[in-house]
Amino acid sequence: MGTQSLNIPDETGQDLTSPLSKALVVLDAVALAESPPRFVDLLNALPLSRATLHRQLRQLTREGMLVRDEVHQTYSIGMRVLRLAHSAWSRASLASVARDTLDTLSTQIPETIHLAVLDNNQVLYVDKRLPPRSVSMFSSPGKTGPAYCTGVGKAMLSALAEARLDEAIRAQSFQRHTDKTLVNETTLRDELVRIRARGHACDDEEHEDSIICVALPILNKRGEPIGALSVTSTTYMTSLDRMVEAYLPAMKAATSEISAKAQIALGV
Repeated sequence: MGTQSLNIPDETGQDLTSPLSKALVVLDAVALAESPPRFVDLLNALPLSRATLHRQLRQLTREGMLVRDEVHQTYSIGMRVLRLAHSAWSRASLASVARDTLDTLSTQIPETIHLAVLDNNQVLYVDKRLPPRSVSMFSSPGKTGPAYCTGVGKAMLSALAEARLDEAIRAQSFQRHTDKTLVNETTLRDELVRIRARGHACDDEEHEDSIICVALPILNKRGEPIGALSVTSTTYMTSLDRMVEAYLPAMKAATSEISAKAQIALGV
């Protein structure tokens, strides 16, 4: 069995002399792994010594934060983390405010609906509604994704003030995911100009082949993005032009409603 390459978040400036920081680094690595990692996967990916990693894994498993599969010798997130995550998720500000609106929108639009926010200049999906017929795709609540090649990400970037946008663009990796991915700052900035002009963002198979979406930013009373809403489908079922024509009015009404609720409930 080969080793797994793990997607480790860049926690610049993190103090790894702290036992808590070490534990969080291990939890992040296990949570973000595409499949449950083994000890050697974690050792190769993390800036921790063998002895330190052993101690952290042993303690996290004892506390119920991780679960060890003795047969495959892998680690996965434990029920204690899931209980904490569920409690936090149920109180997540924008997700809580938008829940009823998303439920209503899902009765009007027979496609996958996403709610997302910007987190550390990347997309964090915070809620999702699936239609009766749905296809497998990257996004799910709690998962992060790139801002430069997703509909929700570009929608939020397009609404940022210039200084904040410069910071966000510097943080993008510009990795190519498909033949249509925007892979540099110039093409992204050109696309953001077009998004501002037409009032909505699109993902035209830029993150995943055959996956397309239409997205709108959710703004606070100062016109700053506090999230984004998207409707996602596939090129096998529809086209971006048909999605815009059929779904954009209901999406605009939903984002306006979520914005108004957020201003009252969250004071933004």
